[in-house]
Amino acid sequence: MRVITTVKEMQSEVIKQKGQGKSVGFVPTMGFLHEGHLSLIKKARKENDLVVLSIFVNPLQFGPNEDFATYPRDFERDRALAECEGVDFLFHPSVEEMYSNPSSVTLVVQARTDVLCGKSRPGHFDGVATVLTKLFHIVQPTRAYFGKKDAQQVAVVEGLITDLNFPVELVPVDIVREADGLAKSSRNVNLLPEDRQKAVVLHKSLLQAKKLIGEGERKPDALISLIKEMITSESSGRIDYVEILSYPELLPLERIEGKFIIALAVHFTNVRLIDNFILEMD
Repeated sequence: MRVITTVKEMQSEVIKQKGQGKSVGFVPTMGFLHEGHLSLIKKARKENDLVVLSIFVNPLQFGPNEDFATYPRDFERDRALAECEGVDFLFHPSVEEMYSNPSSVTLVVQARTDVLCGKSRPGHFDGVATVLTKLFHIVQPTRAYFGKKDAQQVAVVEGLITDLNFPVELVPVDIVREADGLAKSSRNVNLLPEDRQKAVVLHKSLLQAKKLIGEGERKPDALISLIKEMITSESSGRIDYVEILSYPELLPLERIEGKFIIALAVHFTNVRLIDNFILEMD
């Protein structure tokens, strides 16, 4: 595995490899890799000649009161994991390398951002879209792999690829969970022990909502109320949102139908967790 830290070298290497007819699978991350990231790498490894993993904690997608400075980082650990999984190129630029000058152009995402995480994080997906546009130009992937845990991000990336005509195939990958159902996240290490124990209610509440849908419940408000009641009664978590929307359009639903998402975000003592189910009615 080769570690690359400059845009020029990464672009040059990809151009050379693609010139030999090789396909490139790209896994963009902010590091502190866990099993969820590794599942993306494994899938990319199976489907492409080369795998490029990027590790870049992107300041543009953090708000002024968010955890950019304390976001977990451990590059040597990440390097070892990436090499074990068969990554060919690890792109690890500095902030200065990615944003060397004040930007004259940034992206503004017009749709799919005023709900879920985007509602409480203004500008977040503008930062995501801007850095992914840069990364897509740098890495020039054949396929790009994203976890469904951040389903709103997947929806935004789909719009980015479609609207800007990137020659990239978007590959969403299923959520990887702990044995008790908690979605894997880099932030889980920051949970207090008592919060970690109670956080299982997030997955539990989604399962209960899915069960009720299977029994015939079609009213989003009834399902949202059920989820909120379970989280409130079984944990001290503070609910940011619980929403049921069409997917990937992320539009409100008066009745459960078609493809839709049940998504939630909950603040525990010092960590905000997200989870979701993406389902489809026949």
